[in-house]
Amino acid sequence: MQNMMIGVDLAKNVFQVHVASRAGEVQYRKKLSRKQFSAFMAQQEPSLVIFEACGSAHYWAREVEALDHEVRLIAPQYVRPFVKRQKNDAADAEAIVIAARQPEMRFVEPKTIEQQSRAAVFRGRERLVHQRTADVNALRALLYEHGHVFPAGIRHLNRMTALIEEKTSGLPMLIREECKDLQAQIAEKTARITERTAKLKTLAAQSNKARRLQTMPGVGPLTAVAVEAFGPDMAQFKTGRDFAAWLGLVPKQHSSGGKERLGRMTKAGQADIRRLLIIGAMSRLTWLGRRAIPEGSWLSRMLARKPKMLVAIALANKMARQIWAMLTKNENYRDPALAVAA
Repeated sequence: MQNMMIGVDLAKNVFQVHVASRAGEVQYRKKLSRKQFSAFMAQQEPSLVIFEACGSAHYWAREVEALDHEVRLIAPQYVRPFVKRQKNDAADAEAIVIAARQPEMRFVEPKTIEQQSRAAVFRGRERLVHQRTADVNALRALLYEHGHVFPAGIRHLNRMTALIEEKTSGLPMLIREECKDLQAQIAEKTARITERTAKLKTLAAQSNKARRLQTMPGVGPLTAVAVEAFGPDMAQFKTGRDFAAWLGLVPKQHSSGGKERLGRMTKAGQADIRRLLIIGAMSRLTWLGRRAIPEGSWLSRMLARKPKMLVAIALANKMARQIWAMLTKNENYRDPALAVAA
């Protein structure tokens, strides 16, 4: 068992190190450059090394683990309460060690290279979608300034294209050229989005875990890759409810004095998985998806008395718990209605 704890406040060039015993006695503090930090960790006996879960933390976790150290990552919001008075690098490094000593502290599992690679492809596609949306909105705004109104959404792009090509639209030549330039940017981004989508579908088809997740209604290749890339090992959650809470799919509590008060969804977890699960749940509540909902089922009763969006969030919560069960038991999706009937 390691006797020393090394808290590290990561940065681009200067790393602050705080070394203490397991009992909390401070041994020394150091400020190291990037190159010095690697050499410093190689000289240390196997210790418990703690980082904040920031951008480069997963890379350094793998590097330090290769030197026979034990690594733990802590979410920044759990470190902040332990910072004493003034905030600086030394105080942050000390707070990391103090936070890690708390017996009830929750840690973040370091990501593998494969997880970070899949996450990069996923986030690259998301970035392109946001950029294309901005270009479509810019095109709508430009046409609106000249008296042509179109609803929001890329599905109306063909109507805007027809207007721009129409010679009797009354658009000045400079505006028409600017609109065509925006159209070219939108088309280029659409082609890149299609390419990224195909790549993500290929990655989902190559993974046993992703293929298993896609047996659940409402979970497609993008959701499956997101769970694989951003989700931790399901074994670290005791129950499916814990995973749903980690995603932020549970009500926010304002309880006191023994009286339970539940508010809106916490949104306190991984946003990409949560958003995709809600979208998948909504797809099961469309007029086409409702045909598969058995009469008298939990979902049918919820739809009869609750707003559709609230039902979608409740269904996303249920899907998260089912995902936990599927991955911990290594089983494909089983329809609860069919299981009860059997």
